[in-house]
Amino acid sequence: MANFKVIYDACIFYPAPLRDLLVRLAQTRRFRARWTEAIHSEWINSLYAKRPDIEPGKLEAVAEQINAAVPDCLITGYEHIVQELELPDEKDRHVLAAAIRAGAAAIRAGAAAIITLNMKDLPSTVLGEYEILAIHPDDFILDLADLEPQVLERVAKAQRQALRRPPLDPEGFVSVLRRQELPGVADFLNARLDLI
Repeated sequence: MANFKVIYDACIFYPAPLRDLLVRLAQTRRFRARWTEAIHSEWINSLYAKRPDIEPGKLEAVAEQINAAVPDCLITGYEHIVQELELPDEKDRHVLAAAIRAGAAAIRAGAAAIITLNMKDLPSTVLGEYEILAIHPDDFILDLADLEPQVLERVAKAQRQALRRPPLDPEGFVSVLRRQELPGVADFLNARLDLI
């Protein structure tokens, strides 16, 4: 699965618990996670609009930390593809263009996928033309857990233990993940509370 290339859509970069889990999973190198500066701009601008109390520049610093945490994560050279694409929401075309660019080499080494909460705007009828899948993060993470359950257990434990404001016990951490639209992941980890 290490050759499996995925694009993280903007919607997975906040809220922070979902972002943290997916970035930590990317660091396991079980797959290759990638994104673009435009994807960062999308989630950053959206979050600043919803939370004007956030100090200017803070989210850009978070994006830099994310980029530093996952080597070779940024995709470039996809911009010329954007205008050619048709999607229900034209604002998602840059994500598909990045996936096409990242997946160009992946067609020989496995499928490319977009990890997104926004399934309706990335229809399989369009993505299938490019041998790309849209996968909900809950399904993606559970697929990883099916292959190597200990990886998710280890990553979840590290994420939970890193929490300081507030610290969470395993049950509280599972509740947070459930609120992040990860019910399957929450159930998986709830059955392993002694390991996280």
